[in-house]
Amino acid sequence: MIWYPKSYKIEPVKADEGWIFEKADQALKEPVPHITDIVSDKSEGGPHDYYSNGDYWWPNPDTPDGLPYIQRDGETNPDNFNGHRVMLRHMRTSVVFLTAAYELSKDERYSAHAVRMLKEFFLDEETKMNPHLNYAQALLGICAGRGIGIIDTLHLVDVVFAVQKLKDLDAVTEEMYKELQTWFASYLGWMLTSANGIKEMNATNNHGVCFFVQAAAFALFTDNEMIVNYCREYYKNGLLKQMAADGSFPRELGRTKPYNYSIFAVDNMVSICQMLSKPDDDLWEFTLPDGRGIQKGLDFITPYILDKTSWPYPPDVMHFDAFPARASFLVFAGCRLGRQELLDLYDSLPVEPEDEEARRNIAVRLPSLWM
Repeated sequence: MIWYPKSYKIEPVKADEGWIFEKADQALKEPVPHITDIVSDKSEGGPHDYYSNGDYWWPNPDTPDGLPYIQRDGETNPDNFNGHRVMLRHMRTSVVFLTAAYELSKDERYSAHAVRMLKEFFLDEETKMNPHLNYAQALLGICAGRGIGIIDTLHLVDVVFAVQKLKDLDAVTEEMYKELQTWFASYLGWMLTSANGIKEMNATNNHGVCFFVQAAAFALFTDNEMIVNYCREYYKNGLLKQMAADGSFPRELGRTKPYNYSIFAVDNMVSICQMLSKPDDDLWEFTLPDGRGIQKGLDFITPYILDKTSWPYPPDVMHFDAFPARASFLVFAGCRLGRQELLDLYDSLPVEPEDEEARRNIAVRLPSLWM
């Protein structure tokens, strides 16, 4: 079962209730999304299989059929299939805000719609998503799916926290809760044992970080203490080694979107600290012998999110103006470490980023559900 840390130097801020009800009321009016609603003729899977194309891959100008696709790093191809990714993220957002609205109001319209979404997206035979990502971020003319496609389900970490909250509020039955645990246990098992999952687990950039954010959340939700402990140890002995002595992430700085990717890496490392820290093993305070730790990472990026004009590296090739955006690490780190400047920045940023790139980089929409 997911647990919630209690030790904060600054009390958690309350989410904007008006915004929560606005989003929840909007979700009440919309149809329930299903992975089976959209099928790509390019997918090698079936109607229940999640499918997407690699972001930065484009038709080959030197071949008549455009195959095999070629990479243009950092440049998103708007013609690639993105329907399942958008649908999954939309489902996540709706469930999260419906859950939050129910917690605030106890109006069962919100909980009933959230439960219906969860049931139809994950459990119903006719509409459920299969618990694997064999066909995620496929490259046309090259492969049917790739390990890095596992980052597409990063947004599901929010879903398990919403489900746990619904369970705590007696809004989801014990039977359905166990069925959802079974789905996520199956997906976690696929992540840990498939060729794609193992490759992503060993990635030495933000993809490896996001793998372990998911593995930690799903292991907590499914009471898999062995994997919870594995994720905690891998954070210390694996993920932190991505960090340089100054707190930067060199693999992210070397990309064509160094600002976005640097923030993204810190955001997800902080999520791991938020989930996996415990009184006798506090990841917020942990450092490698040379001093590398999450506080070092925050010390590196904070000056550049408070004053973006001081960024000393090249600007991102796309969406540079979209960042910084509201991200959960500002709340988690601000409260846990007593850094008021991070909370002030969070409050000053728009609650709803207009830029699509910014929205899809937000793994945690309502940090309050994690606290």
